[in-house]
Amino acid sequence: MPELEKPDNPLVTTNVKWRFPSVHPEGRKFLLIAAVLTIVVYSGISHFVGWLLVGLTIWVAAFFRDPIRTTPEGANLIVAPADGLITMIAKVPPPRELAGAGMLEDAEMTRVSIFMSVFDVHINRSPVAGRVLKMAYVPGKFLNADLDKASEDNERQHFLIEAAGGYKIGVTQIAGLVARRILTFVQEGESVGAGQRIGLIRFGSRVDVYLPAGTGPLVLLGQRSIAGETVLADLGLDPKLKGTSQ
Repeated sequence: MPELEKPDNPLVTTNVKWRFPSVHPEGRKFLLIAAVLTIVVYSGISHFVGWLLVGLTIWVAAFFRDPIRTTPEGANLIVAPADGLITMIAKVPPPRELAGAGMLEDAEMTRVSIFMSVFDVHINRSPVAGRVLKMAYVPGKFLNADLDKASEDNERQHFLIEAAGGYKIGVTQIAGLVARRILTFVQEGESVGAGQRIGLIRFGSRVDVYLPAGTGPLVLLGQRSIAGETVLADLGLDPKLKGTSQ
């Protein structure tokens, strides 16, 4: 955790010291492979290609970076599960793998889609504190994750999380053109905290969040979200925000 400086005035917010993000354990083997390849090529084959591989090694480290995030607390807050661009907000039926008795109601819900480019942090986090009621993996294609049909055609991993208040949130990791592996860090029945790391996708992908009925997004198309920090919605509120891209 970052070090906090204790203020003399209790009314003053503590200061947080910046620290360099660590590399997630899932990425360390790729970083090692890239580093070794860079050394071998630079030492014995080509300095020019070696320098290109230095750039690749730096990118691998950046891709698997795992920064600390500060999650706002609130029983009704739903936070973003992924870093990236808000590319779609739509009224859609819930995923059939998460619909039914004791799960999501079989009615239209607001789906917020977050597209992660290869330059975004790819650690995914729980949008709420609660219990993982169900997980469902669905094999599929590797279409562009920015397409609407990726929700039905691509390889994906569903999570159904029941929050302390009894409401349920659906989260779906969707593989993309480059992504070939969806990793999960939690299991069915496990309790999770808001902002807790629940998975990772390699390399470039999308995450969908299904909001409960009567709840609208606090984000707009074209905005960027920060996993574990950006508030996507406040349960029961539908502000119907409008915005301007400029």
